[in-house]
Order: sequence, then structure tokens, then C-alpha cells
Amino acid sequence: MINAVLVFNNNGQPRLTKFYTQLDTSVQQRLLSEIFTLVSARPASSCNFLPLPPLLAPNSTNTTTTTTTKPTTPEHNDAPSLVTYRHYATLYFILISTSTESPLALLDLIQVFVEALDRLFENVCELDLIFNFEVLHAVLGEMIVGGVVVETGLEKIVEGVRGQGRVAKRPVNERSGPGLGQGIWIGR
Repeated sequence: MINAVLVFNNNGQPRLTKFYTQLDTSVQQRLLSEIFTLVSARPASSCNFLPLPPLLAPNSTNTTTTTTTKPTTPEHNDAPSLVTYRHYATLYFILISTSTESPLALLDLIQVFVEALDRLFENVCELDLIFNFEVLHAVLGEMIVGGVVVETGLEKIVEGVRGQGRVAKRPVNERSGPGLGQGIWIGR
């Protein structure tokens, strides 16, 4: 399960924060700061996987015992345990996931996410994400629902976002050429 999707710029300013698990706002803020610090300090030659920062890592102090039951621990398959990231130009794309997710599949998921944005925005940049955040969320919504990956096909994702009407359509008088009646235009 994916617990969170984060996008930061090189200065540590969040451009997307989507949490699929419930966290207090103060914990979210500390987590954002801590993860950006960890990821941005890594050299480009390092791998793109990190263990979860101690802020969210399950600890053994939360165990409860009674005389009639076994101790219960918070360590289970839904506990977040891995940070996967990729750095593209001025943006860091970060996923926090459980141990049940394949790290290589998560890297591929980030790649598909970025490629979908690039197709929708035609050479996506940070300003596209700032001024068209609804498209960013629509792409993410096509790919991940409730922390579960539901679609990784690039064409289906782009088609789904365009079909939602989330991307502004080109005015009639600016269309050119045959067959462009369904054309999509994204202004900068």
C-alpha cells in the first residue's frame, strides 16, 4: 500500500502532499521536513530507496499486554516502511509505502506519473504543477485510489484525465487541422 505521495522542489517547498493514511497535521509537517532533508542530502549516485524516518517507523513501545491475550504490535503489513524517490530537474517525486510494495515497481510508478504529466502539459515544469494543481491531482487519482495502485498504463491515465474535463479545452477559433475537434490545450 502507498501511504503518501509527495512532490517537493529543490528548495523543499511541497508542490503535492497526498496522504492515504491518517496523520496529525503536526506529524505531517515534521515528516515533510524530515523526508526532504534525507532525500535532498543524498548524492545523485545513491540508490533511490530509503528506510522510513524514525518519525513514522513503528516502535515497540506501543505494545499492549494483558493477562489473557498475546501482545499486539503495530508492526503489520500496512505499516509504512520505505521511502522511494526520483529527482527530475527541479522536483523530487517521493512515495512512502509499506513493505508489500515492490521498490522497483514504485520507481516505475513515479516514471509513469511524470510521463503522464509531461504528456498533459507538453514539457511539464514546476509552474505547471503550481498553476494547474487540479490536473496533478487528477493524474494521481487515475493512478492511485486509497493507497492502492489501480492504473499504470500511460495512455489510459492520460485519456482518463482528459475525459474528466480537468484539462482546459482549446477555444473553438484556435483549433486547426482536421480531426482536432477533441484537442486539448494547456496554457502556460
